[in-house]
Amino acid sequence: MREAFGAVFDVDAGYLDTPSVGLPPVRTAEAVEESIRRWRRGADRAPDFDAAVETSREAFGQIIGVPADRVAVGSSAAQLISAVAAGVPAGATVLAAQGEFTSVTFPFAARPDVTVHEVPFAELPAHVPGHDLVAVAVVQSADGAVADLDALREAADRSGVPVLLDVTQAAGWLPLQLDWADWVVGAGYKWLLAPRGCAWLAVHPRAHERTVPVAANWYAGEDRWSSVYGLPLRLAQDARAFDLSPAWYAFVGAAESLPYLAALDAEAVRAHCAGLADDLLGRLGLPPRGSAIVSLDIEGAAERLADAGVRAAVRAGRARLGFHLCNTDEDVAMVAGVLGAPR
Repeated sequence: MREAFGAVFDVDAGYLDTPSVGLPPVRTAEAVEESIRRWRRGADRAPDFDAAVETSREAFGQIIGVPADRVAVGSSAAQLISAVAAGVPAGATVLAAQGEFTSVTFPFAARPDVTVHEVPFAELPAHVPGHDLVAVAVVQSADGAVADLDALREAADRSGVPVLLDVTQAAGWLPLQLDWADWVVGAGYKWLLAPRGCAWLAVHPRAHERTVPVAANWYAGEDRWSSVYGLPLRLAQDARAFDLSPAWYAFVGAAESLPYLAALDAEAVRAHCAGLADDLLGRLGLPPRGSAIVSLDIEGAAERLADAGVRAAVRAGRARLGFHLCNTDEDVAMVAGVLGAPR
């Protein structure tokens, strides 16, 4: 067990795979377990889960700096991005980063009448003019590179180009104020410490008409419990129009983890997570990057770490590690020792 930031985590040293699967606080896991027990006993009605969904909606908004009425719910980032991709006009060109996580680019690339133009991640702001939309992850999944959001916003404002931001690898450790973006999407099962099966899409009011409810359903109704049968179409007037019917038990966990994260000092969280990552880089003789994600191009690193009991991943041919709330100096020392750089 480890205690960190006012929560208890049931984890031993060496878990550094949050960019793949986040570890929940004990209270989140217990809430989901209790919900499953209630399901087993037939103790819940369908409307009983609405409160958890709304709690997560509000907390996600707080984490990214937008009001709750801009936030739609769903199950995955790509699923929600599809509502954005469906609204892109035929012949449009979408700007993306080379090597971007495909949940960001595939919904656009799947349209034969839309062109996705890839450029180096660091050069993205310079290429904004002349495109019809920018779609990019704030923190890159493969190597943890962090977008220059100020430069991107300035370029988008100057050119009048709408922006879609994916915060799946950012929200939960990086302070965010994204009320300026047209769309912000995030999945909950990594840094937001929720079960897999919950995600959110913030839609700026100016982008509402350019977002298509491709999976329009009863849960997106203005009064969801009176719109389960028959026409006419009667979707909510705010971002709930893009809601997808939620995976209940995932949102039970999200309703615990997201308000907890939203209440933390975001700068203190960033300093902790990125500080541990930069400490590791320093021990390995590498420059700091200010990201909670570390990507190591060291021969045999992934295999050596796995043999030593370190949980990490391999992405783009490199060992990828992530430092979150539950990680400590013990994890840094463990990795540095394995890779031949003890303090």
